[in-house]
Amino acid sequence: MSSIFHAISVISKAISRNRRPCYNNFMSQTAICRITKKPFEISDKEADFCKKLGVPLPTIAPEERMRALMATRNEWKLYRRKCDSTGQEIISAYPPDSPFKVYNNTTWWGDTWDALSFGRDFDFNRSFFEQFAELQKVVPREGTSIFNSENCDYNLHIRQSKNCFLNSLVANCEDTHYSYWIVNDKDVMDCGYTNDSTLCYDCSDINNCYNCAAIYEANDCNDCFFSFQMRGCHNCIFCSNLVNKEIHILNKPVSKEEFEAAKAKIFDGTIASWRRAYDEFLKLRGEAIQQGVHTLKCEKCTGDHIYNCKNCTNCFDSFESEDCFNGISLSDSKDVFNAYSAGWQRCEVVYNCCVSRTSTNIAFCTYTWFSTNLRYCDSCVSCHDCFGCIGLRHKRYCILNKQYSKESFDKLRMTIMEYMKKAGEWGEFFPPQLSPYAYNETGATDFFPLSKEEAIAHGWRWREPDQKEYLPATKEIMACEQCGKNYKIIPQEAKFYVRMNLPTPKKCPSCRHAARMAMRNAPHLFERACSKCGEKFESTFSPKSDGKIYCEKCYRTEVY
Repeated sequence: MSSIFHAISVISKAISRNRRPCYNNFMSQTAICRITKKPFEISDKEADFCKKLGVPLPTIAPEERMRALMATRNEWKLYRRKCDSTGQEIISAYPPDSPFKVYNNTTWWGDTWDALSFGRDFDFNRSFFEQFAELQKVVPREGTSIFNSENCDYNLHIRQSKNCFLNSLVANCEDTHYSYWIVNDKDVMDCGYTNDSTLCYDCSDINNCYNCAAIYEANDCNDCFFSFQMRGCHNCIFCSNLVNKEIHILNKPVSKEEFEAAKAKIFDGTIASWRRAYDEFLKLRGEAIQQGVHTLKCEKCTGDHIYNCKNCTNCFDSFESEDCFNGISLSDSKDVFNAYSAGWQRCEVVYNCCVSRTSTNIAFCTYTWFSTNLRYCDSCVSCHDCFGCIGLRHKRYCILNKQYSKESFDKLRMTIMEYMKKAGEWGEFFPPQLSPYAYNETGATDFFPLSKEEAIAHGWRWREPDQKEYLPATKEIMACEQCGKNYKIIPQEAKFYVRMNLPTPKKCPSCRHAARMAMRNAPHLFERACSKCGEKFESTFSPKSDGKIYCEKCYRTEVY
């Protein structure tokens, strides 16, 4: 994780649908997406990469590739169920009626079972994906992704943290709740994409901030509220695009007494005052100059929220990476094409993969740690030269979890690849039917939302809500005013609201998360004109977006 911490530190210090992807001036060819039936571009750079890996050119558009990857990862849903090894009740990413064997994390990572015991011969009378699906049903799966954390059972994808509740994608945090993709935070509630911050509420895309509420796209700020695109500011309310300012309201300097009076009026603990302030903030944000692209120290890059990157095309929320294409959440990565969450630490030569850690030369894989030369593998750790395997650790030369000699492995792998080519499977990511989760359980719903009908039509499963989650409100149980789902206010949450003079939220954590995500642009690039100079540039704001959308040069000239 050191690379992410370094990247975030650099960021904090340095800055105290007619879609058209850009390919950094590489020549390209046009293909027709087999899902959307619409044309998309394949650059010569990507074509060369596919040739080197020995995989065919993609048959679906970049967005559909990312959707398929993200639809294999449950980021928010937790269930009570039995561990299929010990019988004890556990909190898991898999519901009780899941068709998979699920072990508690201690058992899954322990040495009481061996994934090779589920190995089988390849059957050349059936498709590869059919055989892989059968292997999925019998190899135990890890219940949740919780590593080296204390009192963090009710989280997904969390490590080195303490006393956290209902978060997802967390590292090195303490006393954080209902937040998404946060690192090095403490006492943070209902936030997203926050790093190195303390005592913050309802914030997104902030770094190194303290005692803030409802601020977005901010760095190195203290005691700021309902503000947008701020840098190095202190004691500001209803402000936007300020740099190194102190004690301002509506972008104008005020006395300390005026500031404290305005703050007290907003933070009186009532939902009415909070909502009035939030409506004012939304109006301010809509009228403010908007950065068309959020990048820092990047060379020949397109995307949004990318930092210290070079030659990265169509990448988002990424750090210190080079020569990457169509990625979300990349860190310390090189030559990574079509990937969700790669690096954290170094990854190289990765193609069509979801969640890759310190791995090289892998393709069509999910959840890969410290591995090399894998194809079509899932949840493999410290493995090398494996094909179609699940849950292996420290293994080599395996196919469908069966051990082979190097010579036998090489020969059989080539034969299977030729067989898959004839069946039209080679080079395709796992089909929707093989996703371990229903579509509306996965991270894809945040970035590429589909209705139930659309998801099913594309082949994904859909999970209906448990009706027990929708009961009338009582003194102990809240009912979301938006979706009707029940939720509770946990004691540490109640203390946080009192500490910051905040009202008790009237919406459930899921609806609050959805509202924050709606404030961010989706990871799609459009060609549009700068609202000031008229020059064309690539942005996540569509040409139809209202407001003043500036290119990087004009924004910096105007604000800095």
